[in-house]
Amino acid sequence: MTVAQGVWTIGRILKWTEQFFREKGIESPRLDAEVLLAHLLHKERIFLYVHFDEPLEQTELAHFHEMVKQRVARVPVAYILGEKEFMGLTFRVTPATLVPRPDTEVLVQAAIERLQALGRPCMFADIGTGSGAICLSVLHFTEGTQAATVDISPEARAVAEENAAALGLAERVQFYTGDLLAPLTGQQFTAILSNPPYIPEAEEATLQAEVRLSEPHTALAGGADGLDFYRRLCAEGPAMLEPGGFMAFEVGAGQAAAVAEMAEANPLIKRTETIKDLAGIERVVVAYRG
Repeated sequence: MTVAQGVWTIGRILKWTEQFFREKGIESPRLDAEVLLAHLLHKERIFLYVHFDEPLEQTELAHFHEMVKQRVARVPVAYILGEKEFMGLTFRVTPATLVPRPDTEVLVQAAIERLQALGRPCMFADIGTGSGAICLSVLHFTEGTQAATVDISPEARAVAEENAAALGLAERVQFYTGDLLAPLTGQQFTAILSNPPYIPEAEEATLQAEVRLSEPHTALAGGADGLDFYRRLCAEGPAMLEPGGFMAFEVGAGQAAAVAEMAEANPLIKRTETIKDLAGIERVVVAYRG
């Protein structure tokens, strides 16, 4: 990227970056260019169109140059920015955490609706919390709820704790570092939520470069068939639910039936249901304890 020739206005740098990203195979070249530049300038994206002929300062060009280099190296935009919006909230993200995705909002909305319907204070667990996006979003949109979160990564836990403080939710959540449900032994919950690793081994090599090269492998790999973590959650989770409580899991495409069958194999589970995402894919499995 050469930025020494002539005056680089917002419009010119966007056009150049869009073309550069396209040549490098970036999936959404224009959008990524706009998001990066708007973040650098601390402005909304609409500002770029209203001020397209405004020149950039040399320091701004230099910083933008570094952002562009990271993006063509397949660093996800969220990691370059250090944040991602989810459920209308802003979460800090780092390479220690997965980037929150819109599909996961289906799980969060399902949890919010079911906890609100109970009409009483509830305690839920979020297993594999990462950035805390699931747990903290549910807390934000429900009253009287408290949560316990677990992640095997101390670095991810630190990010989640930072997000809880930033959102004013730190007093309503307890953080644990450990393996799935193990740190919560002896506790009972109204709900257990999880978006566990569910990518089958054979599919790992087919993931987008941004995911395969940058996001934490331990948060993606679900074993030979992608279902290793669901087996453990369905075996151990129901005994930690209050009577009438539920487990809700995000699942990969084509996995819902198998996960529902695992849950129903536990004698404490009386029924299951699946919820589709906006693309019509069965995205969430909910299992209810009797």
